[in-house]
Amino acid sequence: MIRSMTAYASAEALSPAGTLTCELRTVNHRYLEISPRLPEELRSFEPALRERIAARLSRGKVDVIVRRGESRGESLKVDSTMLGRLSELALDMETRFPRMRVEFTELLRFPGVLQHAEVDQDVQQMALIDVLDRALDALTATREREGAKTGDMLRERLDGIERVVANVRGWMPEIRTALRARLESRLADLKQPADPGRLEQELVLQVTRSDVDEELDRLSTHIDETRRVLGLKEPVGRRLDFLMQEFNREANTLGSKSVDARSTNASVELKVLIEQMREQVQNIE
Repeated sequence: MIRSMTAYASAEALSPAGTLTCELRTVNHRYLEISPRLPEELRSFEPALRERIAARLSRGKVDVIVRRGESRGESLKVDSTMLGRLSELALDMETRFPRMRVEFTELLRFPGVLQHAEVDQDVQQMALIDVLDRALDALTATREREGAKTGDMLRERLDGIERVVANVRGWMPEIRTALRARLESRLADLKQPADPGRLEQELVLQVTRSDVDEELDRLSTHIDETRRVLGLKEPVGRRLDFLMQEFNREANTLGSKSVDARSTNASVELKVLIEQMREQVQNIE
């Protein structure tokens, strides 16, 4: 199952600790990198959150944003000690900066001043994991939908590469015949007659240098392997990335050995198709 590494999903759930909202954003990355942003009272659950995500995703940069909203009838309390210290500090600053004014609501927004009623830690963790799982389900579905589209595009490009390889195979007998004719024509222009044995040696040497049968065979092998990998039910991005390098190597060699405009153009067409695939493969998990 091909999955894209770029996706967004969110989920919301009611819990004893209030309304929890979880947002997930993922983009392509060489490895799995998780960047969570949690409310202070949920920060202790970050290791469990990371473990849950790592069990579902293997690659990509994952931004996790969890927000907590108050539930109706939720009791709140003020940390009087901290509020008193902030008040003393504000009065001290007021003597130094007479124009400065500190509103009571601003003091309440200071971290730790306004506290929620105690909620059982296990209950909070279960609520967080539940909303995270919902978001992960939605994220996975989105990544799979995008991955399916990418897979279709890759298969189309593979069909194009296969056609190019077949065309070059069909041209090779004609190209070898033309190569022999050119060589014989050049030797015929020489003032001294060429030794038939030497002519045959030179022909064999030229044909060997321009032989691309191995490159065409390897390209066909890479096509078959890529199709097989696209059907695997596991993350395949790294395998595909390696195969794109192998494709590109054979296309370059095909171009360097070319002695005919058709095979040269075929090499360029292969590179275009491979590059289109490579760009998409960078975004596959």
